[in-house]
Amino acid sequence: MRLLVASAPDPASLNIRDRLLEMGEWRECGTFRGQRCYRLRDMLMVSFDDLHLHLDHVDRLVGEALEVEIGEVVFLSKHRAASGRPTLTVHPIGNFGRAEYGGRDGTLVPASPAFMSGLLRALSVSAKGLPFEVSYEVTHHGPYLEMPTTFVEIGSDEGGWGNQEAGKAVTRALLGWVPADGPTVVGVGGGHYAPRFTEVTLAKRVRFGHMVAKHVLDGKGDNEVLEIVGKAAGASGTSAVYIHRKSFSRPEARRLGELFEGAGLKVLEGADLQDL
Repeated sequence: MRLLVASAPDPASLNIRDRLLEMGEWRECGTFRGQRCYRLRDMLMVSFDDLHLHLDHVDRLVGEALEVEIGEVVFLSKHRAASGRPTLTVHPIGNFGRAEYGGRDGTLVPASPAFMSGLLRALSVSAKGLPFEVSYEVTHHGPYLEMPTTFVEIGSDEGGWGNQEAGKAVTRALLGWVPADGPTVVGVGGGHYAPRFTEVTLAKRVRFGHMVAKHVLDGKGDNEVLEIVGKAAGASGTSAVYIHRKSFSRPEARRLGELFEGAGLKVLEGADLQDL
């Protein structure tokens, strides 16, 4: 069962939750910590009084209390950016370094490539005509879980968080997504918003798992780079990598490709992927 988690202090989270309740035929299925729980098909939706970043092992807490088996978790969330650019985002979670915003130091939560990539594609359709971009974000922040987990977010400031049309677009995507097919890859390079990985997912048969921004690898030696990317591959269930080559110099991109292949990772490029 897929667990959808809403957070009461988060206005975008409540926006998405309320639109889900309006647009889907959910039925009440008990309470958890005083909050009503709802079920639709293979989805269970719960609300918390705490912020998402601190909800470690939420799947266990809910599963044990309601006596259901949780197989995946989706957090409904806001996204904040100084740019204020209206954006709908999805991303995997975990920390490559210090856990400054929840989770554990140097620990990744399992990604959900087929769901996350399928959800991105569904968002690109459901948000058409709205003043919102659709994008991946690279892997970042907590909480810590041992279950495949995805964040879906409305950004990037107060004006977007309560936008009901944005909430409806996220709802349509969550209710109508189709699993992505194609090889699963770890994205390496680029910035926080991963536009190249987004572009590839919307054009090719591919499933992105964890994504490692360029700055995470800057200044790292080969062994550290392999440890980081290897950890991302393991938490994505793959041994394949897609490098955003234009975010590196040509010699560095070539060196990284050789480094990964020498370590047994398969490096895929756009030409290796089938068109949608």
